[in-house]
Amino acid sequence: MDVADISYPAAIAGGAIIGLLLSVFGGGGSVLATPLLLYVVGVRDPHIAIGTSAAAVAVNAAVGLLVQARAGRVKWPCALVFGGAGLTGSLIGAHVAKQLDGSHLLIWFAIAMALVGGSMLIPRKADGNASVRLTTALTLKLAPAGAVTGLAAGFFGIGGGFLIVPGLMAATGMTLANAAASSLVSVALFGAATSASYAVSGLVNWAVFTALIGGGAMGSIVAIPVGRMLAARAAVARSAFAVMVLATAGYVAWRALS
Repeated sequence: MDVADISYPAAIAGGAIIGLLLSVFGGGGSVLATPLLLYVVGVRDPHIAIGTSAAAVAVNAAVGLLVQARAGRVKWPCALVFGGAGLTGSLIGAHVAKQLDGSHLLIWFAIAMALVGGSMLIPRKADGNASVRLTTALTLKLAPAGAVTGLAAGFFGIGGGFLIVPGLMAATGMTLANAAASSLVSVALFGAATSASYAVSGLVNWAVFTALIGGGAMGSIVAIPVGRMLAARAAVARSAFAVMVLATAGYVAWRALS
């Protein structure tokens, strides 16, 4: 990779967008990190793009988690069971992904992006049980779902929030707001495990990582007022974002195949 081709201002701006989207939507934002690094920032190796984005997403999610925790939206017991169960899966997924040719990996990544965009177009009920408590029955539902989600997150190098949010809601009945906030626990854990696997193989660009997390911190800070502004138009905003993800998936697939 030619370091001279790297645009650090673009990396900072991209990190801000990812941090904002992660905090507002609780998922989906991280899937844009790898295409952004490849086609805007100037990273050439898909494996380095995935490893670096996973590291940045983990930190950005952790920052967003602090904001959501202060607001009291995180259901910690449920979130920790889900995330803890997925750690091993994320490491396995990352190991498998590193064995694939970069162009083949990007095709799979484009498929994952399409699934993310499609899932975001599915209407979700915002209501639920705001006082949900972890029980043995809920643990038996959360652990397997977390393991499978971690495997997918590690393989594709994404946070997996688009799977975590509906998974938490389906398993526990918690509200959308609680699920979006609680999902950041798993996004941070899965991203950290995935990036650690790539870092051991020398597949993380730490300068770009620093630029991404600098921008991500700014994005997370402005997420609260932006979230309030979008509250009345949440469905429209989410649909527009989903269409953008689908369009990006098509572009990634086209570049990988050509």
